[in-house]
Amino acid sequence: MSSRNGATTNGQQHSDPREENRSEALSRAISQIEKSYGKGAIMFLKDGPPAAVDGIPTGSISLDLALGGSGVPRGRVIEVFGPESSGKTTLTLHIIAEAQRKGGVAAFIDVEHAFDPSWAKRLGVDLEGLMVNQPSSGEEALEICELLVRSNAIDVVVVDSVAALVPRTELEGQMGDAQVGAQARLMSQAMRKLTAISSKSRTSVVFINQIREKIGVIYGSPETTPGGRALKFYSSVRIDVRRTGMIKDGDQVIGSRVRAKVVKNKVAPPFREAEFDILFESGISSEADMLDCAAGCGVVSRTGTWYTYGATKLGQGRDNARLFLRDNPDIYREIREKVLAAKMPAAPGPAEPEEDVGDRRGFEAAPGAKRAGRPPAPAAARKK
Repeated sequence: MSSRNGATTNGQQHSDPREENRSEALSRAISQIEKSYGKGAIMFLKDGPPAAVDGIPTGSISLDLALGGSGVPRGRVIEVFGPESSGKTTLTLHIIAEAQRKGGVAAFIDVEHAFDPSWAKRLGVDLEGLMVNQPSSGEEALEICELLVRSNAIDVVVVDSVAALVPRTELEGQMGDAQVGAQARLMSQAMRKLTAISSKSRTSVVFINQIREKIGVIYGSPETTPGGRALKFYSSVRIDVRRTGMIKDGDQVIGSRVRAKVVKNKVAPPFREAEFDILFESGISSEADMLDCAAGCGVVSRTGTWYTYGATKLGQGRDNARLFLRDNPDIYREIREKVLAAKMPAAPGPAEPEEDVGDRRGFEAAPGAKRAGRPPAPAAARKK
């Protein structure tokens, strides 16, 4: 004779028919979904692709670490914004150069019609392998961006900039005509299309944006970015780039000190900051940035004005040590590996088998009791 919980009198256990029906129904639903939308349209997470998101380096190791360690994430939308002449375009050109060094293909949609090939070449961009488009309207720019992402052959697309995306209705109108929300609607539609296809093609779509100020703001920051709110929501990473000072050689200004703050990050902890040098002759000084990071984590020691790596003296003063690293790429790569090992968290090991709640909390669980979030209350407490 069977009991209500499915166990027979001779000790045999029967499966619950309701559980069998649920499993069969789920299998039928999965089969129907795969028949309609293709194999892999839905799956258990353990059977799917790895959840880790790799990235493209930015040319600054401090910014790479602030972004999570690997740079800007692949298959995501990224927004780089900030005041004028803060280094936004320079940063994105370094991202393009790093993608090309890894054998990737890059495209630059020059909406502002201000692309400087000679500057890009000095930053390490392969001009022969770079695709450049100068669109005549915002719709054309975003349609070309969509086609490039759908091709599954592009590693990174840079749109410079969102503020310069002019809708066709505005181009066809007269100067002074009010076009309320036209640019925001354009960006909202583009984001809905780009986020899914960029994830599938693993293309990093980088939007450069400018800064505007809202009128009548008394409390809080009046700053905002053009193009509506869609880009803020759909971006996995938002980087605020600002110039904090000038770098001088005597009386001559040779570069800028830049602070990049990750104000939004879906792939790593947000609100991390990085500071690095942008030189007017060569762009981001990766050697100086590496030197600062190595000195901060103890890989390179600093005694007075001397920088030392083990038994090797890098130089007296930051500039001399930077030049030493530039002339000795092997030592630079060795220091970089040690900095990444010191800064990056260790990969999590295999999960340990879960133990019973009662054993973990120091009391004996009742026979047949299920796992719970907290131990059962004492008898005296239950009476109250």
